[in-house]
Amino acid sequence: MTEVSNVGSEYVGYEYKTKEILREHASLYLDSYPCFGWEEDPNAEVVQERAHIGGYTTLNFRRNRMICNKVELTRLQRNFDSCILEIDRLEKSKATLATIAAILIGIVGTTCMAGAVFAVTAEPPLVMLCILLAIPGFAGWIASWFVYRMLVRKRTEEIQPLIEDKMEELYEVCRKGKDLLI
Repeated sequence: MTEVSNVGSEYVGYEYKTKEILREHASLYLDSYPCFGWEEDPNAEVVQERAHIGGYTTLNFRRNRMICNKVELTRLQRNFDSCILEIDRLEKSKATLATIAAILIGIVGTTCMAGAVFAVTAEPPLVMLCILLAIPGFAGWIASWFVYRMLVRKRTEEIQPLIEDKMEELYEVCRKGKDLLI
């Protein structure tokens, strides 16, 4: 008669989580979510096959349902997710004001250029007015690029320390989560 061995065959129930994130954060999530008890779901698709249009990707995780400190780990995980969102918001804010300023300068330049076109096509042509309006028109078109670059550079210098502080907060949250798992 043969014997059936039950050694090591204890059932483990999992809870599952699917995250759609920016592709640039995929490594950060794959490295950090294990600190909150999650592991990449081996039954899910491979990372390369999960890429979406628009720079997003889907990650699939699983976690033991009977994990200790689950409430605190979930709170830390939410803190982690909010830090990532704050970093994204700060990154986007680098170019917001610069884009608005560049567009406004470009519109003013285009308006001057339109005035110059109307001045030269008038009957009789107003060549002097055309020249006077064309100069700020071209200047507006050219200056918008330089203003954009200058404002992005200035805003980046202001925002970078805040982003670094948020990254330190992320690492601290992950460290606390990892300490709860031990």
